Amino acid sequence: MSSPAQQGRSGVELVSALLLLLSLSGCSSMDVLAPDSINALNGTTATIPCTFTSCYKIDLTKFAMNWTYQETKNDTEEMFMTYYRKKGMVPLPSERFEERVMFNGNLDKNDLSITLSNVQLEDEGYYNCYVRNPPDRIQGHGVIHLKVVTELPPPRDSTIAVAIGASVGGALALLILSMVVIKCLRRHRKQELISEEKMEEEGKLEAEAVAEEGTK
Repeated sequence: MSSPAQQGRSGVELVSALLLLLSLSGCSSMDVLAPDSINALNGTTATIPCTFTSCYKIDLTKFAMNWTYQETKNDTEEMFMTYYRKKGMVPLPSERFEERVMFNGNLDKNDLSITLSNVQLEDEGYYNCYVRNPPDRIQGHGVIHLKVVTELPPPRDSTIAVAIGASVGGALALLILSMVVIKCLRRHRKQELISEEKMEEEGKLEAEAVAEEGTK
């Protein structure tokens, strides 16, 4: 079973593929691509993905980006990472995250993802990804709801699912076969009855003909 970090990397790879498709199909405006929510296992390292599309290549002298955190959507946002022209993406001093947040993206690929190590239950909340890439006039904004869990759901047992599916399929097949057999038997019996009635009718007609012939 893959870890939350591996799942996060897989999500980033999928988003990167989508970005490539978007770039091939044409560009319209700034757009941030981020999942609505992700699960992170308590005590592990989690990737919080965020990527963006833009009609323009990044100009590092004008580019702006930052990450903020909210415990709930009604709380004030706490900035914990930002972009400096000379230093790049830099984590800001934070009592909540200390030194557990790192930039894990790639600006050349429009990837702004971060990693959060030693995930704590208190880290659950909303993570805002803001980006501006002039001359795009629109500021991109993505919101990811991080849910911290104490255990991952058990993997689904495909063997049981296959067995159940086979049993149900077999039962349906037997039912259909039984219905076909019954229908055939009924049709055959009906044909026999019709044949018997026809023979009786023909016998009566022959008897009447013989009787009529005898009276002449």
